[in-house]
Amino acid sequence: MKDEREDQGVYKIKITGDSTMDLSKELLQQYDMDVIPLYINMEEQSYRDGIDIVPDDIYSYVNQTGKLSKTSAPTIEDYTELFRAYKKDYDAILHFNISSDFSSAHQNAMAAAAQMEGVYPIDSRSLSSGTGILAIEAAEMAQQGMDPQSIVDEIQNLIPKVEISFLIDTLVYLHKGGRCSSVAMLGANVLKLKPCIEVIDGRMLVGKKYRGSYESCVMNYVRDRLSGRTDIRTHRIFCTHTRCEKDLVTKVLEETKQYQTFTERLDTWAGCTVTNHCGPGTLGIIYIRK
Repeated sequence: MKDEREDQGVYKIKITGDSTMDLSKELLQQYDMDVIPLYINMEEQSYRDGIDIVPDDIYSYVNQTGKLSKTSAPTIEDYTELFRAYKKDYDAILHFNISSDFSSAHQNAMAAAAQMEGVYPIDSRSLSSGTGILAIEAAEMAQQGMDPQSIVDEIQNLIPKVEISFLIDTLVYLHKGGRCSSVAMLGANVLKLKPCIEVIDGRMLVGKKYRGSYESCVMNYVRDRLSGRTDIRTHRIFCTHTRCEKDLVTKVLEETKQYQTFTERLDTWAGCTVTNHCGPGTLGIIYIRK
């Protein structure tokens, strides 16, 4: 809704995103964000991520059936409803999507946004809190009074600087989802390998493989990602995980202090989408490079 605020250079901007952003309820409230859920499909039934279904339900389904759930994007109609609702009270909507290489969510959001003015869908080229950290940056820019297009331009500059990776404890879920061969899974199990999955330019790639106990692998992973680095923005880091043990997460956040002086260290749970594809014992650290 355009009014005298725009003429005065003041914009009322709403930040929204897919449920894949994996931001806590506290962070969503702090930055006045809203999310639209992806769908988790089990047999003939569809559930809304974070509303009708939670990650523990994913584990129960796999344990009971041996099958993996399917995920699907919000429809064009879903996005249209979301955008129209907020356009009544806001000058602009900046909406963050999971990488278009992982989902049709961005394509559907673009189709919905084409029906109205002032809606800016952004392909994060990332997933999970890699998308969330960008949404927070946008929210902070909006609080500073930046106009929508300038925020979009700044976010586009930040997208390739987001560094997101995850350490995977078990390859069972990736195997069930067709992202890991039986041979690779067997070899990893025999050698007790824990692969690091990196998200680069919107795609998941296998990075370094760690060997040993899960905790030792996690600590080595954190060291490798942060030690000796001078190219990291140290204002914020996420530790995002699929309900890992609290003691381990605490150790990870403490470990980051040995290598970088982050102002803000955030602990957040991965939602149903990441849980469904990566399984239990998945933990990653996410930050932005200079």
